[in-house]
Amino acid sequence: MDILLIAGLWLDGSAWAEVAPALEKLGHRAVPITLPGQGDGATGATLDDQVAAVLAAVDTADGSPLVVGHSAACTLAWLAADARPERVAKVALIGGFPKTDGQPYAAFFEIEDGVMAFPGWGPFAGPDTADLDEQALAAIASTMVDVPGEVATGVVRLTDERRYDVPVLMICPEFTPDEAREWIAAGDLPELARAKHIDFADIDSGHWPMFSRPDELARLLAAAATGV
Repeated sequence: MDILLIAGLWLDGSAWAEVAPALEKLGHRAVPITLPGQGDGATGATLDDQVAAVLAAVDTADGSPLVVGHSAACTLAWLAADARPERVAKVALIGGFPKTDGQPYAAFFEIEDGVMAFPGWGPFAGPDTADLDEQALAAIASTMVDVPGEVATGVVRLTDERRYDVPVLMICPEFTPDEAREWIAAGDLPELARAKHIDFADIDSGHWPMFSRPDELARLLAAAATGV
């Protein structure tokens, strides 16, 4: 199966450098996506541009793909399910949750000079980064790129309730599957509360398992693809 890989904020397609070959060895075609404005120099990119890039990958995939979103990009994966419910075989969400219709995509930090820069590791101290040593943190930070403000503040638009028919795998890194289930039951994650087919998988990592647990993450994704 084609497995489309969408990294979260400040990351380009190279974030999957270790996951992609591991998926290939497991018999799947990995397709890391470099989003407009995150690694291609398009500082004026918008959320619509990023959605269009993901949909282009869905439309050109061989058969029905597994669409993988990490962190904020879980919303991009969910937007793909909304726009192409008949084409997306499954959505895998790593360490994040889809926003609801009308919410800003990822307005988490201040926009300065038209971009939302990586704020450093301070806001992510604790479970998010506990499995990364100083060398790894420095290496990852060196690859971070500014996110265009029009991406971060772009408004999420969901239009097709058939997205709830698309199977979902929630991969839980810095939180547990039980915690995710509690948040869904409490109404904190309304989009996932309406998903008709949702499974959970635990991974013993921080927020960026593509760097700290690439082989284990690849195995989880391959299993999800095989199980469709």
